[in-house]
Amino acid sequence: MRHLIALFACSLAMACASAREPAPKPADGKTADVKAILEGKPAAGAAKADIKALVAAADARPAAARPAPAAPAANEEQSEVDLSVRIAERLAQLREQQAARAAAAAKAKRAAEAKRRKEAEAAIAAANKPKTGTHWSYEGEYGPANWSNINSGWAKCSTGNRQSPIDLRDGIKVDLEQIAFDYHPSSFSEIDNGHTIQVTVGGGNFLTVGNQTYELQQFHFHRPSEEKINGKGTEMVIHFVHRSFEGKLLVLAVLLERGRANPMIQTVWNHLPLEKKQAVSPSIVIDPNEALPEKREYFTYMGSLTEPPCTEDVLWIVMKQPMQASPAQMALFSRLYPLNARPVQPSNGRMIKESN
Repeated sequence: MRHLIALFACSLAMACASAREPAPKPADGKTADVKAILEGKPAAGAAKADIKALVAAADARPAAARPAPAAPAANEEQSEVDLSVRIAERLAQLREQQAARAAAAAKAKRAAEAKRRKEAEAAIAAANKPKTGTHWSYEGEYGPANWSNINSGWAKCSTGNRQSPIDLRDGIKVDLEQIAFDYHPSSFSEIDNGHTIQVTVGGGNFLTVGNQTYELQQFHFHRPSEEKINGKGTEMVIHFVHRSFEGKLLVLAVLLERGRANPMIQTVWNHLPLEKKQAVSPSIVIDPNEALPEKREYFTYMGSLTEPPCTEDVLWIVMKQPMQASPAQMALFSRLYPLNARPVQPSNGRMIKESN
């Protein structure tokens, strides 16, 4: 491009000079060629100008005759345009990065919310799933306060309003019907079931009260006594569990205090199984009458079983007169079960009757 501009300037200067001078002579071949070039005609074959020589001549001209360089203002304007373009491009990149980060954050938030919803649904499903635990105890995580949380069928242990045992106080003193006992020596088996020593007696042992007859099923021991009379308990208690022909339950409680050895209790201790959960069936008989007091006054109220499933609608009879067991007999049981008593439950205004 520079060479063409120089060639054009040289041609223009020559054209101006030729206008002041006389017409060129035809014999001058170079003059004719220049004229032909200015007129846009091809030069004669024998007198063609050497284009390279013309260009060299243009380059040899003084600097003042050359075209002026571009103005600084134009360069600054172009630089500003370039800078603006680069800034716009960078801003676009930043917006893209910001949008990508926002999208990633939204995606992470949705994933976290979905995870929380899933965990909440799983927790609700687990809470609503029926519980079927069977292990319970009298202390700690599996103790009475948590029985209802172990098995769904044990809900009454916490929601029931007629639970046992209770503190027997403020009873209504009336002439209660005499209890008719029809106990006799019977075969038996016993087991250490992990909660107490339980003795199952042979059939044919009955208790009748209120024109209702109940058959003795089994008896077992608690230490200390679960029942209290005016806030006071005893060292142990025996619970005799009965069932009527209609399936109703009655539990007779006989309190035990230190004193003379009890022959029925000694028979049980003599045949304790060597392993837990292992039942033994001695070849002798046992007489439940040996555990009954001479005086037959009692308290009575409606309650429940004192261990899971804490079934309610159980008729309770608590003998007022305690029976005795020797210190050695009580010490033997305490080695097996130092504590296997449920705490006292609210009476919730239940009627308690007491013999005069």
